[in-house]
Amino acid sequence: MIIDKKTVEYVANLSRIELREDELKTMSLELRDILDFIGKLNELETDDVAPTSHILPISNVLRKDLPGQSLSSEEATANAPSKDNGFFNVPKVIE
Repeated sequence: MIIDKKTVEYVANLSRIELREDELKTMSLELRDILDFIGKLNELETDDVAPTSHILPISNVLRKDLPGQSLSSEEATANAPSKDNGFFNVPKVIE
């Protein structure tokens, strides 16, 4: 696919991005290289290749979620700079 400065300028305008003349040239060359590489990848035979999310056979090591002793409200708010009826008191941030 041919990516010229005019195409990059058009997409930049749609994206509301201002690009200088040298950036337009650089961006068009980089995008052309990326699309050429994708074209080479599309030429590969991948019918017998299973989709993967990672190239290595890894699995997540998780511990069992066991119920345990929780902190009481008083213990949790013991070092809080401001508390109210066993809850953390924080400043309002929504106007």
